[in-house]
Amino acid sequence: MSSAVLTRTHLDWLESEAIHILREVAAECARPVLLFSGGKDSCVLLRLAEKAFRPGRFPFPLMHIDTGHNFPEVIAFRDQRAAELGEELIVRSVEDSIARGTVVLRHASDSRNAAQATTLLESIAEFGFDACIGGARRDEEKARAKERICSFRDEFGQWDPKAQRPELWNLYNTRVHPGENIRVFPISNWTELDVWQYIEREGLDLPSIYYTHEREVVRRNGLLVPITPLTPPREGEHTEHLSVRFRTVGDVSCTCPVASTAATPADIIAETAVTTITERGATRMDDQTSEASMERRKKQGYF
Repeated sequence: MSSAVLTRTHLDWLESEAIHILREVAAECARPVLLFSGGKDSCVLLRLAEKAFRPGRFPFPLMHIDTGHNFPEVIAFRDQRAAELGEELIVRSVEDSIARGTVVLRHASDSRNAAQATTLLESIAEFGFDACIGGARRDEEKARAKERICSFRDEFGQWDPKAQRPELWNLYNTRVHPGENIRVFPISNWTELDVWQYIEREGLDLPSIYYTHEREVVRRNGLLVPITPLTPPREGEHTEHLSVRFRTVGDVSCTCPVASTAATPADIIAETAVTTITERGATRMDDQTSEASMERRKKQGYF
């Protein structure tokens, strides 16, 4: 065995697998797109795409399904990063789906996280995308753990966990009929710890809210709920100013920070190595309604 193979780290192997998947999708699919929100996992995907395709341009555009309830730091970072790369960024908004009447919310302040599925399916139909590349990982949540790397969606955009294709070795089936599509997850086998180790190794920039900062919060159902116009304190709740950071970023109405003084990737790696709660379990209010919340959303077309 060569010394080069012996000196490769686990991050090198994960990176190689992800680059192989990206190249396979680019070669096999007619119209792929990379979902880029500005979050840490999609930032890792961008670096992997750079390594897979530079010095040429990406063989797919970037796309973000904007809920209209995103943290402003993340949206600013999203636009800045796409501009730095010089790649096409398509933005489609849940607000537009609401205006069309295809998304109906009970209240204006409701979480729009699940509503992204409708806007995503509309965008897939608009552009004829046959593969959507995303940053989901199997360690995030129970429904995510059921996903294949190339996850088939039928002509209605629905996911059936019992009707997924076998993936033997590194062989991926990307064939779809018109109207069908696949969701591709190149970092499926990564963990949250792997992602942060890669961020540190590659020196990747991230939105500032991933690192410690002062924020007004209330304690609710075991979570630290940020005080915002969308998530005001309820009667009788006591607000606190705490040092926090976000482990994941999403719709403001359902995403919570965790108490932390971690200011660097190395600090976060140390925290992540000893945590016993997944990032979604520690931060997402919409996943606490039931253990099947994510699976229901995915069957309806969610990421």
